[in-house]
Amino acid sequence: MHVAVLDEPGSLRVEARERPEPDRDEILVNVRQIGICGSDVHYYEHGKIGDYVVESTLVLGHESAGEVVAVGENADEDFEPGDRIALEPGVPCRRCTHCKRGEYNLCPDVTFMATPPDDGAFAEYVAWPADFAYRLPDSVSLREGALCEPLSVGIHAVRRGNVGVGDSVLVTGCGPIGLLAMEAVRAVGATDVFISDVIPEKLQLAESRGADAVIDVRETEIEGAVAELTDGDGVDVVIEASGAEPAIRSTIDAVRRGGTIVLIGLAQDAEIPLDTGKIIDNELDLFGSFRYRNTYPAAIELLADGVVDVEGIVDFELGLEEIGDAFERAKERKTVKGMITT
Repeated sequence: MHVAVLDEPGSLRVEARERPEPDRDEILVNVRQIGICGSDVHYYEHGKIGDYVVESTLVLGHESAGEVVAVGENADEDFEPGDRIALEPGVPCRRCTHCKRGEYNLCPDVTFMATPPDDGAFAEYVAWPADFAYRLPDSVSLREGALCEPLSVGIHAVRRGNVGVGDSVLVTGCGPIGLLAMEAVRAVGATDVFISDVIPEKLQLAESRGADAVIDVRETEIEGAVAELTDGDGVDVVIEASGAEPAIRSTIDAVRRGGTIVLIGLAQDAEIPLDTGKIIDNELDLFGSFRYRNTYPAAIELLADGVVDVEGIVDFELGLEEIGDAFERAKERKTVKGMITT
């Protein structure tokens, strides 16, 4: 089989490897669609993200879907060859305190695709635990199945923020996570949804996808724009998906008194001063949102029911053999999402 390997920053190559065999609890998947995530691009450009450093060759990619080609003996009651499935890329230890509490996304010993030293899904075949594979209904495409991963990030953030019917929500950042968080926000009944960014093409896309207002922060401050849109009250919930320090700072002033802030985006400098006096005086709820847990079934149901659109954020699709060109294109600021096919 062929896999795409990151040798060093800026260097991706396709090489041949032996096709894996599934263990007793695994399925072997012919991976057909893989999304290029911002974290993949960051590893490609810098060779590390925080404490995670690429010290040897690494297969990137963690947004994936494909077809089952072989089934381990303990998984044959759940899957059979030919099933179309999406893969959840994180497999927890299932033994730690967090796993036992059901908070498996917080497991310190998780195996997560494309996070050093664990290889990812830019490969023709992947063997993966059947417990973290989800069958796709006929109405859901493999591309949609792969994009259940970023959609899951949005769903988890919405759950963390307890977004509800009639809420007003500001999403900061029009990347894939911000745009799909906006989809998740709409799905739970939020009625006034605003989104901000600095890139005109992304703001135009957000507006075409149903944002009630877009805020170009090159021209106006987020706080002032939100105040005007909400008659000075602020929004019920802010979902910060950009990782930009000014956007993170603005969340405290954009949310209403008693409102909720959910932080998804990772800032370049992890330590950002926030006005704790405002947080206390306004009795704000401030939540971190890390990856997701128990979201794939909901994501698939939303797609099957036509409630959310994930394919509309895709800018291009290239084959595995063109992965170098794909990553160079993914680096462009106006690009939202690129896909790789095998």
